[in-house]
Amino acid sequence: QVQVAESGGGSVQAGGSLRLSCTASGRILSFSTMGWYRQAPGKERELVARISTGARVVYGEGVQGRFTISRNKAGNTVFLQMDSLKPDDTAVYYCNAGLRLSGQWAEYWGQGTQVTVSS
Repeated sequence: QVQVAESGGGSVQAGGSLRLSCTASGRILSFSTMGWYRQAPGKERELVARISTGARVVYGEGVQGRFTISRNKAGNTVFLQMDSLKPDDTAVYYCNAGLRLSGQWAEYWGQGTQVTVSS
């Protein structure tokens, strides 16, 4: 009933840029905070950035000033512009969406998109 679909991952050299997109679709009544998390091999999943419906933004450690999160007016798509990428940014990036379907709020995750930064 609900899809959270990411796109835009890939491979880039250090110092390069990538733009990730995530769209939540389906029988959705309302949207809440959406964001990006990442998980590198052998590490825990960590917050990259999240944005509320009121455009309040929170960035995780080490990305502020290099990454920019934004959201479309409809509220169902979130973007992550990643500049000045470093090898340490290599991870699978997951989209997270707070959604209300028939009556309850819940968090939904995308399948993940691989970002690889080479030195």
